[in-house]
Parts: sequence; C-alpha cells; structure tokens
Amino acid sequence: MKKYKAVIFDLDGTLLNTLDDLADAVNHTLQQFHYPLRSKAEVRRFLGNGIERLAKRILPEDVSETQFRQVYLAFKEYYTNHCQVKTQAYPGIMQLLQELKKQGYKLAIVSNKNAEAVAQLNKTYFVQDVAVSIGQKAGIKKKPAPDTVLAALKELGVSKEEAVYVGDSEVDKATADNTGMDVILVTWGFRDKEELEKLVPTYLVDKPEEILKCVQ
Repeated sequence: MKKYKAVIFDLDGTLLNTLDDLADAVNHTLQQFHYPLRSKAEVRRFLGNGIERLAKRILPEDVSETQFRQVYLAFKEYYTNHCQVKTQAYPGIMQLLQELKKQGYKLAIVSNKNAEAVAQLNKTYFVQDVAVSIGQKAGIKKKPAPDTVLAALKELGVSKEEAVYVGDSEVDKATADNTGMDVILVTWGFRDKEELEKLVPTYLVDKPEEILKCVQ
C-alpha cells in the first residue's frame, strides 16, 4: 500500500531553477530606481517568502512604504514578463513527475511566487502532469501559513495525512509543520544541505529519483 496519494511541490528551488531570472529581475528593478545591485548569492538567500518579501529584502531598511510599493510593483511586472528567460527544470524533475503521475499520484504546486508567474511556469513545464497550481494572491495567506496547501489538498480531494509536501527551505518545513503533513526537503535548491539537516525533515533527498522511494 502506498504511503501517500498525493505529492505537493514547492516551485522555486524544488522543481525549477529560477534563480537567474529572479536575480536579473532584481537588478533590473534596482537599477531602474538607482539602488545598489545585489549578487546572485544574496538573492538566493532572500528567496522563500514570495516576491513581495524579496522586494523588501533587496532594498535599504530606510526606504519609505510609498517607494517600496513602487519598487515592488515594478519588480512584479518585470519578473512576470521575464520569468522564463533562463529558468529551467532541475535535472530529473520532468522524469520524476511523469513517473509519479504514471503510478497514480495526484500532483500539485504551491508557491509563494505571484499567481500569474506560477500559472505561466506550470503551463510551460508541468501542465501535462500537474493538475493544480497555486501561487500568491490577495485574500489567502502565503506559506508558511497552511492556507495555500490546504486549498491544494481540497482541489486534489485528499487529506493532509494522504499527502506529502516537497520543498527546499525552512519555509517549506514550517509550511508542512503548520499543515500537519510529512515533508521531503531537497538539497539541490536554494538552501545548503547542512541547514536542511538541522530542520529534521521527514525525508532529505539529494536527487529527484529518491523522492519515488519516499512516497511508495
């Protein structure tokens, strides 16, 4: 008997390597508003809580709320229009999703990325295998609140006990904990393996194919 009926995935750093496009969008926006640029390593550390929090983290602390909103909206628009320039699925991800679907698992994506970009990226890469994709939008709390994952579970028609959450950061671990779900953390994303080990996830994997062993 299978351990789970469904697998819910984070997007950035888990299914897709989006770092280059995010870093490019960050620096395009910072340059537009005459702020110092950020390194790719800095952007990597800032990821995990959605693009609004990312926009706040890249700016100096003394920026006014009005200026922040201008920067955030400009960043959101630019990134949504340029989210597929350098982005690509991590090696082995497409095969993993195809095999999970073949074996009868229900699949979903839950991301703190804005809903428009999530919809675009899912349509481009995963729509044949992933039935449900949920991004950040008004009226629903983002991760690590459980709301978006609970919405995905409802759409998939499974309970939290019947699903496992897959992510790459402390935000994903907290999301799974807050939802009452098991969690698989992956080491190829935006956090170092040593950090992830300290979070004591249900499973820690180094390669996409290892996820198949975790869910069976």
